Amino acid sequence: MQEEKRKRLEEIASKNGETTKRTTIILEKEEREYIDSLIKEGKEPGIKPLISKMLDVYRSMMIYDWRFPGEYYCGISRIAFVNVELLNILIQQIPREKWHEIGRKMGDALKVSMETTLGLDTSQRENWESVFKRLRVQGFGDFFLKDKYLLIKTPFIGNAEIWQGILEGLFGVELDMKASVPPLVFEIKTKQSTPTTT
Repeated sequence: MQEEKRKRLEEIASKNGETTKRTTIILEKEEREYIDSLIKEGKEPGIKPLISKMLDVYRSMMIYDWRFPGEYYCGISRIAFVNVELLNILIQQIPREKWHEIGRKMGDALKVSMETTLGLDTSQRENWESVFKRLRVQGFGDFFLKDKYLLIKTPFIGNAEIWQGILEGLFGVELDMKASVPPLVFEIKTKQSTPTTT
């Protein structure tokens, strides 16, 4: 009986040894105090989840493509951290009847960027989660697909007409706006099948 337990423990230990590697990170005092303050304030649940999140952001944003502070390329597109208030001032200068059209052009540009960077067809619904993740990491907002509805929580542009155009251009769909204040809700219109004649 003891022999079986010992063998079982050895098996478990050898499996864990293959999959888990321990790493020691030595932090400066100020760095550790900052991390501790994030945990204490409830902004982070712990040091390991924080490091996991940092690695996920690193992978998602391809931070190795940073060239200089404020200059970052994601595939063919240059990404900038933009003050939302400045962007809203710019949008307010565009005539309202142009918002949807401009959004559509922005969506088309995002489509090209996403397809060349991620190598996936943004019009295919099975790829939307990957697109949502990239948009979230880039600060566009939180995107959700629920049945036939697209939802955007915390959008960086608060204008629903522009978002309707962006999403239509990006995903190649037609949308019907259901909620024009955040969270924004759009219904995906189903394409009517044309009757065949015999």
